[in-house]
This record gives sequence, C-alpha cells and structure tokens, in this order.
Amino acid sequence: MFNKILIANRGEIACRIQRTAQALGYRTVAVYSDPDANALHVQIADEAVNIGPAPVNQSYLNIEAILEAAHLTGADAIHPGYGFLSENPDFARACAKAGLTFIGPSPEAIELMGSKRLSKIAMLNAGVPCIKGYQGPDQDDQTLQQQATHIGYPLMIKASAGGGGRGMRLVHSADTLLEHLRTARSEAQNAFGSAELILEQALIDPRHVEIQLFGDTHGNLIYLGERDCSIQRRHQKVIEEAPCPVMTLELRQAMGEAALKAARAVNYVGAGTVEFLLDRNGNFYFLEMNTRLQVEHPVTELITGLDLVAWQLHIAAGQPLPLSQEQVTLNGHAMEVRLYAEDPSQGFLPQTGDVLRWEPSAGVRIDHGVFEGQHITPFYDPMLGKIIAHGATREEARRKLVRAVEDCLLLGVSTNQRLLASLLKHPQFIAADFSTGFIAEHFSDIARTNATNDELALATALFYQHSANAHPQPLSGWRNNASVPWTWQLAEQDESRAISLSVLADNCLQVEIDRHAIEIRDLTTDGRWAIAVVNGIRRRIAYHLQGTQLWLPGAYLTNQTQAVATRQAEASNGTVKAPMDGAIVEVRVSEGDSVSKGQLLLVLEAMKMEHPLKAGMSGVVKRIQAVAGDQVRNRQILLEIE
Repeated sequence: MFNKILIANRGEIACRIQRTAQALGYRTVAVYSDPDANALHVQIADEAVNIGPAPVNQSYLNIEAILEAAHLTGADAIHPGYGFLSENPDFARACAKAGLTFIGPSPEAIELMGSKRLSKIAMLNAGVPCIKGYQGPDQDDQTLQQQATHIGYPLMIKASAGGGGRGMRLVHSADTLLEHLRTARSEAQNAFGSAELILEQALIDPRHVEIQLFGDTHGNLIYLGERDCSIQRRHQKVIEEAPCPVMTLELRQAMGEAALKAARAVNYVGAGTVEFLLDRNGNFYFLEMNTRLQVEHPVTELITGLDLVAWQLHIAAGQPLPLSQEQVTLNGHAMEVRLYAEDPSQGFLPQTGDVLRWEPSAGVRIDHGVFEGQHITPFYDPMLGKIIAHGATREEARRKLVRAVEDCLLLGVSTNQRLLASLLKHPQFIAADFSTGFIAEHFSDIARTNATNDELALATALFYQHSANAHPQPLSGWRNNASVPWTWQLAEQDESRAISLSVLADNCLQVEIDRHAIEIRDLTTDGRWAIAVVNGIRRRIAYHLQGTQLWLPGAYLTNQTQAVATRQAEASNGTVKAPMDGAIVEVRVSEGDSVSKGQLLLVLEAMKMEHPLKAGMSGVVKRIQAVAGDQVRNRQILLEIE
C-alpha cells in the first residue's frame, strides 16, 4: 500500500504520471532543479521539492537528494518516469532500502537489461533471435578493431549502458572507427557513467518494431501489441505508430512470444518494452529491452483503451494484471510525433529560448510540459512534448495528426514542427514504405525554412501598423508624394530582404516582394492574433511582436529598416561560434597551431549530446576564447583562425 507518489522526473512525463496518479486518488510530489522552479510539472503537483542546481548529476541524477525529498514530504512510493534514474539499479535498491515502493521492475532485471552487453548474452541463452556482434568484456581499441573486422562494415557502436541515441555511432569503414569509438565512449561516460561499448552488424534499412509487455508479482506476463518506431533522426525516434503497418497476425505472435521469453529470463515485473529490428524478409532480431515506460506509450494506450501508468501503479501495489492475453484487443490506429526544440536544417541542433506563445491543437491528445513564459534551457533533452492522434484507419490517424501538427502553436523557440508535417505528408510514409533510414534517405539535406511571400508581406504590414500606432497622426503616414512606397528591410536568419509597402487607401496596403505584389486589406490585431484579407483570402495568423522582433508560426523576423544589416562571421571566415548554449567538453588545439579545413577543434555538449565543432578553413589558430568546462552562449565566439 502507498498513498503519496514522488515522481523522480521532469517535463511532460512527470505531468503525465501525475494526471493518472491524482485521478486514482494518490497525492503527488514533484522534484525540480533551480531552472525548473516554475515548470509545469511543479505547478500541478500537490507538493514540490528543490533538489539542486541545473546540471543533472546535481539534481535529477542525485539519488540522495531525491530520497531526502521523499522523506521530507512523506512520500511512500517513487515513479522514475523514463530517462534520468529510471533504469538505474542502484536507485531502485536505494528506494527499497529506504522503505519506498519503486514503481518499476526489480534492480536485478534493470541491471541485466540495462547493459546491452549482458542482456544480449542473456537473450542468446534464452533463445531470443539476436544480431551478429561483439558483446565481450575486453574494451581496448585493439580488441574492438579486431572484432569490427570480424563483424564487417557497416557496423554500429553502442553504449552498453545507454539509450536515446547517446553513445551510438554508425561506422562505414575502418578508417573512422577509432574516432567514433572515442566519441561514443566520451558521450556514454558523460551520459550514463559507463564507457562500456558493444559492436553490432548494421542491418540495412530495417524497421524498428517494439513489443509492449507487462508482468505482475503473481507470475503473469502479457504483451499489448507492437509499435513501429522506424522514423528516427540521430538514432532517436521522431514518429511512432501502432500497430505496425506491415504486421501480420503470425509475425505479431512470434515477436510477442520472443518478448515474453526475454521477460521470463529476468522474472520481469511492471511495464517493459522489448525492441527488435525487422528486416524486409520478416526476420527480426533483439535490439534491447527498456525496463521502464516508453516515451511512445500513448499510441498503445489509444489502440488498447488502457492507461499504462494506472497499470504500473496497480502492479506496484501488488495487484494482478487486469487482463489475460486473450482479452487484449487492438482497435484502430494511433500515431505520435515528438515535438523537439531543434533546428533540422542545422543537423537537428538543439535550440534554446523563451516560449512566447503556446496553444496546443484541439481534438487530439497532447502530452507536454510547456507553458508560456517558460525558458527552454540547454541542460535537458530538447523534447517539448508529443502530439498523438487516433483514427479508425492508419490514414485517418495520419490525416488528423497532420492537421494537429500544423495547428499546434509555439512561438519563441525553433522547433521541428514543419519537418514533422513534411514527414507525415511524404508519399512513401503515406504508403507505409519506410525504414530506419527514411529521414537520412529523403531528408538528408534539410533546407532551412524561410517565411513565404505572404508571411513576409503580413510581417511588413504588422511592422508598419506598429510603427504607425507608435506615432501621432498625421506624421505616421505622411509623404510629399503619396505614390512613393515605404522601403522596409526585414532580416530572417541573417538574410536581409528589401520589401516595399504602399498605402493604396484606408485599410488597404500593397506589399511588393521581388516584383510580386500582395494586397492586404482590413488588417486588425489584438497583440496575439492578426486578421487580414490577403489577396482576397481572409486569414487569421498568430504573432508576437516585440520591438524590432516578430515571431510568426515557423518564422522569426527582425526589422532592420533603421540599421545596416550585417552578417555574423561564420567558421568559413575564420571565426568559430557556439551553435547553441552548452558546455565545452574538450579543446583539441592550442593557439599557434596550424589546422586544416574540417579538422576537429572543440567539442560542445548540450542537451545530453556532444557536438563536434570543426574548422571551416585552413590556417593558424589565432585566439582561443574558451576552455574545457566553460558554459557558453549561443553565437559566442570560441576560436579564431587566420
């Protein structure tokens, strides 16, 4: 029995767990770091406790601080969510030692399945299909080089203790193996406290299909269908759906039974997911087992009608599974996208900033931890939330999701929103003809998204109206010659555009962009929404205007009419700047060193990922303005080459 649950997590999953826990009558406790003091998961909790500063090892990975928060508030159970300490066996043991119910599997199951190396050995012994690779204890470079030659290229390097794409690298040839080993080790050590790696043969264009399973303390085990999570970037999932579009009844049963074999091998209790790679011939191979709730659990909830968090709480309280395998039914189709604060055109670099507007779409499920005024920091995973749709068919679910993604309103922070809509509307995705290489194949060169001519015209009109309202009449619209247009200079992502605007009559403006005329009539604004008739079509668009800055959905513009537009120097001109807020992990050169174009200069860590910064030109290092350990800001100059 337990009555008060501490959620040892943050963001959307902490909010999600609290909703179910509170609906079932439990009291909830949130924990938070200094920058999360006003976070949504803190606001909706019954009680909340500060557990330390921003770095995760001083807050969300601080076991002592979390246990002290439970003791302070009288919490008698802990739900770890996913990420952070959710798959840390020492945390599960510490909870038990403190007399707290850990809402998850046993420490032994977490420990075994948390190691890709040991879990693969256990799965081979249990008769679960596994892919060719190396999972031995010897971790020196020479051994790994020899094993890589034996496995053959291409191959995958994976952090044994990790997940979420961290510590994972695809290697195409022996020439780059050592470099990838170094990076994978460093990332794995920083993210998981273990530099242990495994090597696996890289399957070409497989599907990523996973089985959701549950076990109780009475020896019962069942699976709740599968999810297709093949649409990924940087080995992290972007779109998930259930059921898998190419699944057959026979294949589902075979994969489900293999997943149950894996679970029985560790006497599994609670929610778990066994992940497989599925090739085009219907052969599947064990990838890993996640001993926790998955990010993508909502699609399973929507096709089964079940609350998986409620199941976790019931099982942790000692109750048997609510259903038998024969009673599990799958209805319709569900599809989910992950909304990330990132810039797809810059290699999916995480983005920071202030959330100026947030209005989720109606008619679909949205799990999030976002609120207006929130500052998105570089300290945590860039996922902001998930948009999930359900339909009677896959096409209905997809169509609903496209509309929901396009209608979801977030201003102030760059996101992958437009890319998500493009992925969902791609013909091969519509036809369910895709694999884990889908984004790399079809979206390898993602062009940055610029404002359309209509958006530029409306932006110009908004700046004009704002300027007119800021000055008394008649000077705001005064000209010696009424036919002479105003010339505006608007900049987007360092590119400046000259745009002309003419006042034709009351409530009628004409904007000309590259000799293309756009008429705007009856423009009205209230500070949040603009309504105008643009070339005969009435439109309503969200905006946030602050001085010379304007945010529109998917576009950020600055008014440089009164200033000289200057491009910031890039690495190709000898200056290396931080591409985002983060911490310098390593400086690989010294002042006076000769460097070649493409040479690795520094390594920046942000949002749990390492980002190499390379020379854009050959020359000599003139000045270094950062050292390892420095916290740096986006666009801060780090190094100069001449």
